[in-house]
Amino acid sequence: MTRIRANTALRAVGAPRIVTGNVRPLRFTQDMRSPRSKGLAAILVVAFCASPVCADATLKTMAEELDRSMKVFADEPTPVYYLSYEITEDSAASVDGSFGSVTGWSEGVNRALDIDLRVGGYDLDNTHPIRGGGFGFRAPVNYAQVPLANAAALRSRLWYWTDKRYKQAIEQFTMVKTNVQVKVEEEDTTGDFSPAKPESASERTARLQVDRAAWEEKARRYTAPFTRSPHIYASRASLSGNVETRWYVNSDGSRIKVSQPFYRLFLSASTKADDGMELPRYESFFSFTPEGLPDDERVVALAEKMVADLEALREAPLVEPYTGPAILSGRASGVFFHEILGHRLEGHRQKHVDEGQTFKKMVGERVLPETFSVIFDPTATRAGGTDLMGTYRYDNQGVKARRVPVIEKGVLTNFLMSRMPIEGFARSNGHGRKNIGNRPVARQSNLIVQVEDATSENGLKRQLMELLEAQDKPFGLYFDDIQGGFTLTGRFVPNAFNVTPVMVYRLHRDGREELVRGVDLIGTPLTSFSKIVAGAEESVVFNGICGAESGSVPVSAVSPAILVSQIEVQKKEKSQDRTPILAPPGAPGSGDGRRSFNHGNQASEVYP
Repeated sequence: MTRIRANTALRAVGAPRIVTGNVRPLRFTQDMRSPRSKGLAAILVVAFCASPVCADATLKTMAEELDRSMKVFADEPTPVYYLSYEITEDSAASVDGSFGSVTGWSEGVNRALDIDLRVGGYDLDNTHPIRGGGFGFRAPVNYAQVPLANAAALRSRLWYWTDKRYKQAIEQFTMVKTNVQVKVEEEDTTGDFSPAKPESASERTARLQVDRAAWEEKARRYTAPFTRSPHIYASRASLSGNVETRWYVNSDGSRIKVSQPFYRLFLSASTKADDGMELPRYESFFSFTPEGLPDDERVVALAEKMVADLEALREAPLVEPYTGPAILSGRASGVFFHEILGHRLEGHRQKHVDEGQTFKKMVGERVLPETFSVIFDPTATRAGGTDLMGTYRYDNQGVKARRVPVIEKGVLTNFLMSRMPIEGFARSNGHGRKNIGNRPVARQSNLIVQVEDATSENGLKRQLMELLEAQDKPFGLYFDDIQGGFTLTGRFVPNAFNVTPVMVYRLHRDGREELVRGVDLIGTPLTSFSKIVAGAEESVVFNGICGAESGSVPVSAVSPAILVSQIEVQKKEKSQDRTPILAPPGAPGSGDGRRSFNHGNQASEVYP
């Protein structure tokens, strides 16, 4: 299962929650927290080893230890045929605020070592899935903390953890060979790993630029509008900056160092309806530079709109289960394509026997209207003036990122590939990705939907009205803003998806637009694709974090609004807890006399 969320926490979209995977959740989320520490100056500049000389020295140490290990293991009864080291350093700082005040400041640096050690050979090795043992074999989710400043200390950690991984690999390979002997012949007999040419790169370590005093003032200013409503009981503004630096070497000869800064702004607020339903609103922004985040006036105006939206949602009518025509905004359709298409095009899902393998036998067949094409492009950095989170130069297996068209004029042509081959696709196309502590698998990057003969959003609405008349429906739905979603891709559960919107409107045949609440968009992939009618001209970016088998990875979806001739919605889950009895501080009847409100039933909500 996979889940996608709109930037609420930078965490791991497990069967994907963004959940697709066999049945683990995949998440599209953005979290801005980092380890706490003390004693930062007002301006924080994190820069470890800013010169290529030091970077080369680190790569040299890793490469020398890797070569030494390969020579030693070559004399063992079960030699190592492939070995890679990846060290990931995350330098981070963040400010949190709520209701006009600063609630936290944190900063920290974390360095982690991942080792991919394989015994056996390309055809069969210790990573081969164990059939009949749940979701195949999965390596332990752990990693080693390592130093970088001292070559001798780094060598010591590489030595110790390589030896540990080798012993684990021998044990795993014994289990793999036994499992192969006692199970039926596999449907896909391609190997467990594929060769790749060596790559070389050495970037300077990027600097993290954070003005703590300025960020704290922004956190106060951005959350101040939420104090003006007695119905908003939770609010948050988080500004964060990260620099991720990766050092990578493998036994193919790759020697790679890359370093990328990125900055986020996340706003959230929540209220509660009288029937107990939680009503959230989220807004988030991503940029490779602090200057790329929106200015204060824009953010404050957005916070004020969030307040108005939440007040309106409290009074909005509930939607009953419904089928009929709908328009998905660019953000909503981006999540829609990520969940129901993207995860089902990840290479390993065509191979694992527990997967539904929706598109495995459909290469060369039409799966979308002929006006639609879909591309995954981790080399793209911007779309429509917005930086893309799914950008990278090399994947986590040392393969150079590349543009991969997967659907051309409606016809399926390709899959996203790691170094695990599948029938008809023997090599990686640069999409072997992971978070620290996990083994890389094929994952999404920047999903880009392109539409020929596109129309305006008003044109989509006119077509929607025609569908309403043809189907004799009193209204259609417009999915404006989105929280995230999840999908299930395994065989032993229904292959379905759930997109979780936060702003939905009824579009009546007389032209009225009515805000509603309590609706989740659900369905199955092949049926949903067959109902896509048209797309709009302008595309919108959805940035987030996707969590699946290999942990959380940053992704983007770039898509126009789309018209669907028939969708299905179900009632959203809601809390059974009553609204607060105690009036908010300062509201009439609260007894403290500090503030007065004129927002209706003041006794129904309270600040946390």
